[in-house]
Amino acid sequence: MTASKTPKPDGNKPAQKKNRAEEIANAFEWLITAFILAFVFRAFVMEAFRIPTGSMADTLMGAHFRLRCPECGYKYEYGFVPTSPLYGLPEDTIPPGPVQIGQQTRCPNCGYFTPAGKVMPVANGDRILVLKCIYQFKDPKRWDVVVFKNPINPSENYIKRLIGLPGDRIEIIDGDIYINGLIARKPGPVQQELWMPVYNHDYQPVNPNQRGAFNGDQWQPPFDFGTSDWKIDPANPTHLVLDSPGEKVNALTYGAPSANGFNITYAYNDVRTYMRKPECSDLMVRFYLQFGSDQGQVGITLSKKGVIYKARLDFSGQVALSKVSGGQETVVKRGDVDLPLPGAFTLVKFANVDHQLLFECNGSQLSVDLGRSADAMEQGTEPSPRAAIFGSGKLTLAHVAVFRDIYYTGDGQASRSARAVEGNPFTLRQDEFFVLGDNSPNSEDGRWWYQPTVACRGWDPPRAGIVPRYYMVGRALFVYWPSGFEFLWPQSIKAFLMQNARNRLMRLAHALVSLRWIPNVGQMRFIYGGTKDNPGPPPRETPESDVKTQTSESQPENQKWTLNSVSTPRP
Repeated sequence: MTASKTPKPDGNKPAQKKNRAEEIANAFEWLITAFILAFVFRAFVMEAFRIPTGSMADTLMGAHFRLRCPECGYKYEYGFVPTSPLYGLPEDTIPPGPVQIGQQTRCPNCGYFTPAGKVMPVANGDRILVLKCIYQFKDPKRWDVVVFKNPINPSENYIKRLIGLPGDRIEIIDGDIYINGLIARKPGPVQQELWMPVYNHDYQPVNPNQRGAFNGDQWQPPFDFGTSDWKIDPANPTHLVLDSPGEKVNALTYGAPSANGFNITYAYNDVRTYMRKPECSDLMVRFYLQFGSDQGQVGITLSKKGVIYKARLDFSGQVALSKVSGGQETVVKRGDVDLPLPGAFTLVKFANVDHQLLFECNGSQLSVDLGRSADAMEQGTEPSPRAAIFGSGKLTLAHVAVFRDIYYTGDGQASRSARAVEGNPFTLRQDEFFVLGDNSPNSEDGRWWYQPTVACRGWDPPRAGIVPRYYMVGRALFVYWPSGFEFLWPQSIKAFLMQNARNRLMRLAHALVSLRWIPNVGQMRFIYGGTKDNPGPPPRETPESDVKTQTSESQPENQKWTLNSVSTPRP
């Protein structure tokens, strides 16, 4: 007889089952913990928002069309308004496919009017990260880009630029912000972002002879060469060259019938709003300079309210900033800069902005404070702003460009009178803030808000025109996902899916192929704001004998940011 073999009981099985149960419990515990941490992080530390409208263009973009001028090739954005009669869509809606551009658009560089009717996809608004806890530990700063509860409808989040702090007396004069009677100057990174392009000589039309196509005229280079020796380099039309005796000063004035003026127009906005816009007289001229001789000079002139301000650089490296008023020229500051080696190009900039003259060459800077009160700037007889370049000797200019500053308006709402404008200053009380949109002609902000009738639970409705401290959500920090790009699917596939969109599967497939999942890395950026520069008594002028040129990193040019309301599109 053979003994039957019976399996021995496995004493480890209960332990294995127990271990599996513990692993599953631990996994659930980690998932719950991660969920709680994510919820806490979103609620109290940082949250993502999407910009739907254009009230902060060109700092942050809402829903828009990405355009490139068919003549000069300059890239710009034009706002998409889903509630317009042409589209008839609900607010904050992005069409799944291309749509028609209902109005003509204008290139902000060459002034070419592109006819309406072009069919294009709509780019989504910028997606940003907002630091929510920061104002629990420190006070908001002027020029911060802030997210807050809409005072008219607290269920919505808005985003604007912070202009006024508690106790400030705010007044908008000639497009500038005055706090307690003194101009509020923008910090460097903020100012760099708020320069608006007027003309960039690197972008020129390919068909300039079209009549009436460029601001109603036939295009011509927007510089008055007159009898000067300035010429356009035939080998490189984007370069301006001069070859003249060292003692002959040659002027090159910006302005032509087809040229963009200094009016406060935005390519993002409807061209029908361009009429009768005021001129901005805070200007900057920039170019890259190459010396071709040992003797000579180059300079920039900017006029504001009939007074001419000059920056003159001679080929020995000496700089003179001067003022011409009543036919008399007065040097207000001198300095020295290190010139580059012969044959090399160096950046030169001169700006008259926020009652300051700012000159930069080869990384060295020179500035003049023209006073901070509203009447500190002299006034002449010619109100229109002007910009010009002058020089002598042999030199070449590349990447020539003209910019204007942001200009805050006080009109545009026929049925309402604006607050905080010239003649109607607005004073903030304790824990009250005042905000404005960067796209000033097209922003619903503290200038226009009517008296709220609702408020967050436990609070009374705030005063008209202000953002109370308890409505502050946080500070905009970073654009982490500018509207991306679609994968280049064959148009036949997209057309087929669109034609069969009644089928749920086809509709889902069309939505997938329409996703803009390719990141626009070049437009990911930090959002600058805040300053320690609080308006107060004008700073002591530095004697000319103490003037030292200061070196600083040059900032990138032609940057574009856009900030709008963070929920419902507003005008």
